[in-house]
Amino acid sequence: MSWFERELQWEVAPTELRHLIGRIGELYAALITNGQMATEVNQKGYDVVSGDGERISVKTTAMMGSRGHISFNPNTLEQVDRIIILRVNTDEMQIETLLNVPKDEATRLMGSPNSQGKAVISLSKIIRPEKNPSDMKEVKSAAYGKHLVRELENGSIEVYLDGAVVSPAKPELRKLASELNISIVNGSGNPFNTRQLGSIIIKTIRDL
Repeated sequence: MSWFERELQWEVAPTELRHLIGRIGELYAALITNGQMATEVNQKGYDVVSGDGERISVKTTAMMGSRGHISFNPNTLEQVDRIIILRVNTDEMQIETLLNVPKDEATRLMGSPNSQGKAVISLSKIIRPEKNPSDMKEVKSAAYGKHLVRELENGSIEVYLDGAVVSPAKPELRKLASELNISIVNGSGNPFNTRQLGSIIIKTIRDL
């Protein structure tokens, strides 16, 4: 994940990092299922074998909205026991589980094969729509110079500069952290995500 974040800092588009994103997802799935990677290179159908012996097809995306879809080869689904769909949240720099179900349950979410013959699951079927930020209550906020940092009821962080929202928020939070002499990594040397860093910055400004 640290290397993935570095690539993004070099302004490489997530769509150009599909192999890295896919590998991150497979390793993560192996960890959460107490399993191991498939023993054969380019194993057809599945990517991970869980500690319970389940053959798992792992799909990982960096798409942040609910548009788009995840595709599967219907000819190899018979070799799969479970399907896990993950998302690398490029704002929070963390991995989110969108779907983790037995294959039969996942196939019920698939419509008719598309024009390429692929079975697909629309992201809109597995991503719960969040409330519009404008409809969310503010939990706490702090102003510093031309910046306003707000924490909303769902834990997300908004950053305003001269009254205009800054998106993505994380780069601007890191600039603020530098001005305030706040470390952007935790005690283990791992970078704070947007929510963690935003909360620390709000607290620091309030304590000034």
